[in-house]
Amino acid sequence: MDPLQQYKLAMTRRHFFGRSACGLGAAALGSCLNPSIFANDLAAGGDVATHGMMPALHHAPKAKRIIWLFMADGPSQLDLWDYKPKLGEYFDKDLPESVRNGQRITTMTSGQTRFPCAPSIFKFAQHGQHGAWISELLPNMAGVADDICIVKSMHTDAINHDPAITFITTGGEIPGRPSLGAWLSYGIGSPNDDLPSFVVLISRLAQGGQTQALFSRLWGSGFLPTKHAGVSLRSSGDPVLYLSNPPGVSESVRRQMLDGLGELNQERLAEVGDPEIAARIAQYEMAFRMQTSVPELTDISKEPKHVLEMYGDEVNQPGSFAYNCLMARRMAERGVRFTQIFLRGWDHHGGLPGSIRQLVKAADQPCAALIKDLKQRGMLDETLIVWGGEFGRTVYSQGTLTKDNYGRDHHPRNFTMWLAGGGIKPGIVHGETDDFSYNITEKPVHVHDLNATILHLLGIDHERLIHRHLGRDFRLTDVHGKVVTDILA
Repeated sequence: MDPLQQYKLAMTRRHFFGRSACGLGAAALGSCLNPSIFANDLAAGGDVATHGMMPALHHAPKAKRIIWLFMADGPSQLDLWDYKPKLGEYFDKDLPESVRNGQRITTMTSGQTRFPCAPSIFKFAQHGQHGAWISELLPNMAGVADDICIVKSMHTDAINHDPAITFITTGGEIPGRPSLGAWLSYGIGSPNDDLPSFVVLISRLAQGGQTQALFSRLWGSGFLPTKHAGVSLRSSGDPVLYLSNPPGVSESVRRQMLDGLGELNQERLAEVGDPEIAARIAQYEMAFRMQTSVPELTDISKEPKHVLEMYGDEVNQPGSFAYNCLMARRMAERGVRFTQIFLRGWDHHGGLPGSIRQLVKAADQPCAALIKDLKQRGMLDETLIVWGGEFGRTVYSQGTLTKDNYGRDHHPRNFTMWLAGGGIKPGIVHGETDDFSYNITEKPVHVHDLNATILHLLGIDHERLIHRHLGRDFRLTDVHGKVVTDILA
């Protein structure tokens, strides 16, 4: 008999599984020791496997992670990024009707008898190889002008805070949709097993600052499973509530409790098939792992002195913007997919010059330090940094206007954001506005365009990352959005 045929006849199912056990065991051990070795390409075309519901990325990514420095309440582009030298001639003169063209305004200024122009009192200078105009308020950011792409032509649909911030974070003005971070967690997951895929850090207010409320739905999962919602780390006590075991409960006891609870949840899941039960099981397991990973993450005692000094004096104060920027870099090192840092207080309807000076003291140095820190570690090319708020501010003054004091109302028609790293073309300015920073004159970028571009840089086609809910397909960019190819490296 043919030896091969004889071998096949002798190979029973018991023999097969007995001989294959060692190979499967070795593969399992290898996946535990180094999970990344199993994250290979799925196809010859180079599509990379994901850890989410998408089996593969739609195209090769430029960025692996995002850090969004969210300037909540709408920073004034006129006093930071959008230099308008001709405005000096219009001080206290009414904004020409041909500029406003009947566009809507908020109820906070609709009762004013006139709309006097308020040129910025701050000086601007050109920086970097391409001569980007940057305010004197941002000396540290001016030093990294060649690393950032300034987008002066952003615009949005909403004119008030809550719908505007909901719109830019979730793609819809009405609450209930998943946030950008939740979409990423759902679509491509995270290569990190010990920290959440999506982390939120809320910085404390600058001295004398006032702000609008922040709602957890801004980093919520909407109609996606709740395990994809952002995890907000606290600045005092346990970074996450109930992270520490209560007195008398050891790690082994905690493990036994979770195992027993997991068995009960598995039985219930098998009975009713509710996906939220599976999400709850995953969240309990993540919480257990975070008991070890989070304390290590938040311990900055081993950071070199020169790194701490780069972020500024407040870096050692948990909850400060400087501390949170350092945390963002540490999370990026540990594989967190999306870190969103909120810095509130930019809602300067009155007394703008004094208030904005306080905010830039907290914001300018840490932002520049984050770019430098990632760059010196070779991580900037794979980390996309986004800076900006939900809208801009008006050229006309709200309230009393003097030579050294003014306020500005909400302005959705145009505002400025900047991006760096992660496949973004550095050292350029994209888009332009009119002499009053009131209307866009070149290369408009809508909020949906921004989100489409962010997803593109992570290897995702924004039109194909969808979830069916209530009988229709939803996506982050609704039925709009196009990738802004001009700003891609």
